[in-house]
Amino acid sequence: MGLTCRVGRAVFGTIDIIRDIVESGRNILLLGRPGVGKTTMLRETARVLGEKKRVIVVDTSNEIAGDGDIPHPGIGRARRMQVPRPELQHEVMIEAVENHMPEVIIIDEIGRELEAQAARTIAERGVQLVATAHGNTLDNLLMNPTLCDLVGGIQSVTLSDEEARRRRTQKTVLERKAPPTFDTVVEIQDRNTLVIHHDVAQAVDTLLRGYPLQAEVRRRVGEGHIETEEVTIEPTTTLQQAGGLTRRRSETAPAAAPSEPPAVQVRRALGQQSTLRLFPYGISQNRLKQAAKSLSLPVIIVNDIGEADMLMTLRSYYRKRPQLIADAERRGLPVYVLRSNTVTQMEQALADIFGLAAEIDPYAQALEEARQAIDRILSGQASSVELSPQSAYVRRLQHELARQANLISRSMGKEPRRRVRIYANDAI
Repeated sequence: MGLTCRVGRAVFGTIDIIRDIVESGRNILLLGRPGVGKTTMLRETARVLGEKKRVIVVDTSNEIAGDGDIPHPGIGRARRMQVPRPELQHEVMIEAVENHMPEVIIIDEIGRELEAQAARTIAERGVQLVATAHGNTLDNLLMNPTLCDLVGGIQSVTLSDEEARRRRTQKTVLERKAPPTFDTVVEIQDRNTLVIHHDVAQAVDTLLRGYPLQAEVRRRVGEGHIETEEVTIEPTTTLQQAGGLTRRRSETAPAAAPSEPPAVQVRRALGQQSTLRLFPYGISQNRLKQAAKSLSLPVIIVNDIGEADMLMTLRSYYRKRPQLIADAERRGLPVYVLRSNTVTQMEQALADIFGLAAEIDPYAQALEEARQAIDRILSGQASSVELSPQSAYVRRLQHELARQANLISRSMGKEPRRRVRIYANDAI
């Protein structure tokens, strides 16, 4: 009787510490050394999500649901797909998506390159992914050549002399190669202590630039009591040396260092000044005015760069470094680079500059754009509508909205311009 009681406590209640994250619909990667409790937490995740969603467990070594004909009750209503041989796990992962209509896929121990690629494919198809992998910390995962693709991968980039001076780094640096497969990484330090990175893309970029990383620590301190705190994590020396990321700071550097984001430089320069004089280069002035008007922000568009507080341009122009942009940077004028020439991008940029970013939800804007596209198609105004480029997580939500409206949707293009196109049923 005592044995049954101990097993019950080990299996049930282990995800109370991250239940809000598990039920948020985000892709989650659990990291930890062997024996720290990853599989137990994964089993509890399958049981909790299985109460409301269609959950499939890809059970490679029968660790999650046992090796009997009937799955262990610890996974609740979740379905189990056994893997005949470990090297075929990636094929079973793809089969689960293509043939069984899951809303959530649970995978224990992603350890091969093909499995990492299959995980990326699953995330792109609008299915929530919860998986585990060996590794103590996020920077350990970045240094793993087999699994680093799970968090976007890294690549070596050679900077121009001017860009290297602006960043105050060596000419060869590491940058993230692609959007992460997983939205959130949970480092399991022990059974009662977790380190959580809510935005994996931002965390990886911060680590690769050699800056301290902000993370959330959650601790279970008693029956039903959980403490949270924000901590600062220094990047490992190995990771910095791998990409030449050691920053060389001058003791006499000015307060507004060139490495600061343009929005921070502008806010400091404006001081008590309320109006922003903006010089647009290669972007639509009408859309910029519309974005400023919709946010009720005091923005004046100037045609003389000498009168401007900031230059705003597109990434395609910035990469070519025309003379006007080079002169602006040489004079210390902040340059804000947009990904696309859309009102949404401009609204987000202006909100960032004026410190309103927290008040604008980009997810809500992207979903509203998808809903408007669906309404246009259902009303017969269009046979297909192409949405703005978004991250993998937002695209998955847009695919789900299209599926609920019985419409067809597909992802198209390459990162960072990958986007969703929604079609009427008779348009393909």
